[in-house]
Parts: sequence; C-alpha cells; structure tokens
Amino acid sequence: MRRLSIVTALAGGVAFLPILASAQTLLNTLALVSTFLNSLVYLFITLAIVVFFWGLIRYLFGDGQEGKAKGLQIMLMGVVTIFVMVSIWGIIRLLQSTFRVTSTEPVIPKTIQLDTRFVQ
Repeated sequence: MRRLSIVTALAGGVAFLPILASAQTLLNTLALVSTFLNSLVYLFITLAIVVFFWGLIRYLFGDGQEGKAKGLQIMLMGVVTIFVMVSIWGIIRLLQSTFRVTSTEPVIPKTIQLDTRFVQ
C-alpha cells in the first residue's frame, strides 16, 4: 500500500513538473490531460469489445451448460459496458454542442469581450 502511494505521488509530481518549471502553461497541461483521457476512452471501448468477443468464444466453445452460461454472462457484461460508455460519450457531446463548447474557441461571455475599436 505504501509503495502504491509513493508511485502515485511520483506520477503526480512528474505530471505537474512542466508547470513548476514554467515550461508549460496551465492550458497546455490541461490539453495534454484531455488528450490522454480521450485516448483512455478509446482504450476502454476497445477492451469492452474484446471482452464481448471473449464471451462469444467461451459461449461457442464452452463445455456444457455452465461454460455456455458463463460465456453469455460475459457477453452481456461486455454489451452493457459498451452501451454505458458510448451513452456517456454521447451525452457529453450533446452538452458540448448545446453549450457551444469546442476545443478551438474559448467560452467567453459577451459581457467580458472587449470592443477592440476603443482599446489602444
């Protein structure tokens, strides 16, 4: 347990090292974290598909009723997992499009934007 906490602290320190060295801005670091998390989503969906096919293989080549039942259970859990992940992903995309949040333009309320014609 102590070793896990040391590894976690070390990983957190390494993640924020560029900020401490002033080599990166906070926005660059958040963009890196966002890219990493998006990659994890694809990885988890891929793993759920692999689990589904593993259940299919166990169902097709399982020994007796118990093997087939276990294969069906694994396939069901794979399908439920894929459904939940894709649904959450869709809800997030819906919220992004509803509130017009994209990765290319910042969200700035109209009252904060300055009219550049009067600013020197």
